[in-house]
Amino acid sequence: MTPQIITSSEKKLIGKRSTMSLANYRIGELWRSFMPQVPDIPHRVSADLVSMAVYPPRHFSSFNPQNEFERWAAVEVSEYGTVPADLETFLLPGGWYAVFHYKGASNDPAIFHYIYNTWLPGSAYTLDHRPHVEWLGPKYKNNDPDSEEEIWIPIQPLKPLP
Repeated sequence: MTPQIITSSEKKLIGKRSTMSLANYRIGELWRSFMPQVPDIPHRVSADLVSMAVYPPRHFSSFNPQNEFERWAAVEVSEYGTVPADLETFLLPGGWYAVFHYKGASNDPAIFHYIYNTWLPGSAYTLDHRPHVEWLGPKYKNNDPDSEEEIWIPIQPLKPLP
């Protein structure tokens, strides 16, 4: 699976966050608490949902399933305006992303194993310290094998570009 390399502008998000680890992964709980509030979010750019992970700087260099990170359930908005109670804003920085168009069950870790252990080490890029994002569009069907989503991995070139 070859990703598309893109440069994205910054994006305004409104959502809910929770601290978790892979060993204590409570993403279902996060989404169940967020989804009832989605209709109340003004200025949505689309019907897409955003699943985002904000990792601490050493998360990948000293990987441990107990390492905690922030997971967000969010939507993109054109402006913040009035933010519904219990929700927060997040400005997703722009930059380079490797975008993987993934089809399959979202609970299958094989895609992430491939990205981090096969594709990235063999590429001309390294991870950048920005959030990792999954864009859940109209073809997203949660853990269905026919589900489709875009996985955005923040990258930077190993060497400066000419």
